[in-house]
Amino acid sequence: MPIMASTLYRDMLNFMRNQFASIILLALLTALISVLIGHALSPDSDQLVILNGGASEMADTAEMSLQEMVQQMSPEQQQVLLKASAAGTFAGLLGNVLLVGGLLTMIRMVSSRQPTSVVRSLGLSLPILPRLLLLIFLTTLLVQLGLLLVLVPGILVAIALSLAPVITTSENLGVFKSMRLSSKLAFANLRLIAPAIMIWLAAKAAVLLLATELTMVSSLVAAVLLNGLSNVISALLLIYLYRLYMLLRDTDAEPVNP
Repeated sequence: MPIMASTLYRDMLNFMRNQFASIILLALLTALISVLIGHALSPDSDQLVILNGGASEMADTAEMSLQEMVQQMSPEQQQVLLKASAAGTFAGLLGNVLLVGGLLTMIRMVSSRQPTSVVRSLGLSLPILPRLLLLIFLTTLLVQLGLLLVLVPGILVAIALSLAPVITTSENLGVFKSMRLSSKLAFANLRLIAPAIMIWLAAKAAVLLLATELTMVSSLVAAVLLNGLSNVISALLLIYLYRLYMLLRDTDAEPVNP
């Protein structure tokens, strides 16, 4: 019996409805952790003054590309910009790892009818976090490189590696084996995965646009809310992909040999 996308969406929404409070709490908690880490690692106020000074000097160079603007900065300003970018990237990566690990552990516990909570899910996910950290770092790097070069390769990479976090946590497989197996499964079931990934990317873009509407809220609150909303969107995709992988495994669509 073929797997229907409508069945997967229905199962995803049912799980979301039954675990709504836990998922929202996990999304906001990981968003708060990510924002606080990013804030702690970001340049201090004195360094930001240096960077803002460079930005004001180039205010009339709106037609410059990003690369040209960076080249116009002093070495000190470039260092501050690099530090700010690295802090944001690391904080976002760590937040994603905690979200994925905690949510997939929660789904597995709920599926086996074990009592669960957000704190317990995060605690039990600790052993798999290092593996997820490497996996999500490589996936993010490959997708971003693909999107920078040409849009289509980035989307294809996102589709190919979409099942990797589910596989590595469910089957206790290594990072690269999970990525290979994910690619095989994803392209064999493109009609089920591609639309979900496209909707996820569109929703993420909508969140970025929403950021311009929260200028009246304090920056910390706005960052937590936006990151929390983004995490909820990612959580919905993870639930969908987890359910799909369980159905594929049950029907022996792709044998798994840990």
